[in-house]
Amino acid sequence: MATVNVYLTFNGNCRQAFEFYQSVFGGEIPYMGTFGDMPPMEGKEMPEEEKNKIMHVCLPISNETMLMGSDTGGEWASQFKEGNNYAISINAGTRDEADQLFNGLSEGGNITMPMADTFWGAYFGMFTDKFGINWMVNYDDPEKQQHP
Repeated sequence: MATVNVYLTFNGNCRQAFEFYQSVFGGEIPYMGTFGDMPPMEGKEMPEEEKNKIMHVCLPISNETMLMGSDTGGEWASQFKEGNNYAISINAGTRDEADQLFNGLSEGGNITMPMADTFWGAYFGMFTDKFGINWMVNYDDPEKQQHP
């Protein structure tokens, strides 16, 4: 069964925001990775100023919900708009469920990242639906996980 969470995007201050959210909600941040932690992509050099930005962070709020986020950068930075810097993130229970939700919700919308296996071990995709809502669909394959 799928779970739904909020995914926030920041323009370089994700670390500070999540340290603040942690001070309010409490708990531990189980993962905070930077763009510099990513494996190199052939033919693409990451600018030094991008390497310390947050690629992904998660803060459990309850047993069922998690606040997640990242910084924007590179080609994505031009699309950043404060106030619209969030997405609804669905974590599917199976790969098939991820495909079904992605295909159904993205119908008539704009796919920004098709569903694909990622270097961090998830099956992941992003789109904006026909109503202008940003979505992320994720399936964490237990056999491919790279982080806690």
